[in-house]
Amino acid sequence: MDYEKLLSDHARKIKPSGIRKFFDLASQMEDVISLGVGEPDFTTPWAIREAAIYSIEKGKTFYTANQGLLELREEICHYYDRRFGVQYDPKDHCIITVGGSEGIDLAFRALLNPGDEMIILDPGYVAYTPGVELAGAVPVVIHLTEENEFKLTPEQLKEAITPKTKAILINFPSNPTGGFMTKEDYEKIVPIIKESGIIVISDEIYAELSYEEEFCSAAAFDEIKDQVIIVSGFSKAFAMTGWRLGYLLANPVLTKAMVKIHQYVIMSAPTPAQYGALEGLKSCEHEVEKMRDSYKVRRNFLVKAFNDMGLETFKPKGAFYVFPCIRSTGLTSNEFCEKLLEDQKVACVPGTAFGEAGEGFIRVSYAYSIEELKQATQKIAVFVKKYQ
Repeated sequence: MDYEKLLSDHARKIKPSGIRKFFDLASQMEDVISLGVGEPDFTTPWAIREAAIYSIEKGKTFYTANQGLLELREEICHYYDRRFGVQYDPKDHCIITVGGSEGIDLAFRALLNPGDEMIILDPGYVAYTPGVELAGAVPVVIHLTEENEFKLTPEQLKEAITPKTKAILINFPSNPTGGFMTKEDYEKIVPIIKESGIIVISDEIYAELSYEEEFCSAAAFDEIKDQVIIVSGFSKAFAMTGWRLGYLLANPVLTKAMVKIHQYVIMSAPTPAQYGALEGLKSCEHEVEKMRDSYKVRRNFLVKAFNDMGLETFKPKGAFYVFPCIRSTGLTSNEFCEKLLEDQKVACVPGTAFGEAGEGFIRVSYAYSIEELKQATQKIAVFVKKYQ
């Protein structure tokens, strides 16, 4: 039997993750230094682990409400208010999800009909475009440029919006570029969003990892707040990747629709993880700050190291990635990463894994120790000299 014929068109046509390709190649080699993983190298703070352990010991191992523990939703809403100045009601505006990825999927499926257009920023996280396609909608790509510091400009947004546009997904601070939108940047596009009536899905998973500039949420503007769905979680800032816990914040109509989908496919997020996250919000912000300060030191080291070896590198304002330009080597992004892995056993991710606009760049994560970064950049410098 030809089982390929039984697959859905979406499952058959969707492309594998460009990140995964290089993980798989690196895993087959010995002594590889991998700079490809977007995962904190810090252990989850002890207070979070202890709270989760205690919840299990106390027998709190049952389903929570579909939307998640009310106490956690309340604390998330308090957190967003005190940290980012955005107010939400925990009962009607918040859903606890299985990671930010589920939150993005819920938003897509609650909003998109076949034929709807959704604007995606390129370079952007690898799951965005496939998620739109799996929902049956049409991704419309805006190419961001290094010249504009990988920001979304009002001119680009106006040009991309059509009568079929239902929503736009933005991610600032950005994976993979570290691009950043300030309050002043948002002020330029808010009137366009308001007038068009499109929904903004704002992936704010790296909000806490902002460096020189204060993070501004797209939902901080009252005139479009009800048009914004915030997607965030605990993976990056609180070093809780394996806990798979995220959340959504949105207006009650959108929240109700997303809860309906969530209750059928998930039921509720893991209970011990929710108790751990609750404690994290209450007592671990100082540890988040320490991790952020460490990332900033690593960022500064990497930006200087790449610029010194002749690879022009934009200084990211957030997240934990740099996006060096490798055009000076004459290699494509894929060629650079493949040859670097073969020659120096250093694994990076080609910029094209994040969209066409990523050609000529590579993504390098600095969620690694300074010692590892020093060793890796020394090897990369040796490799680059062969092509300059």
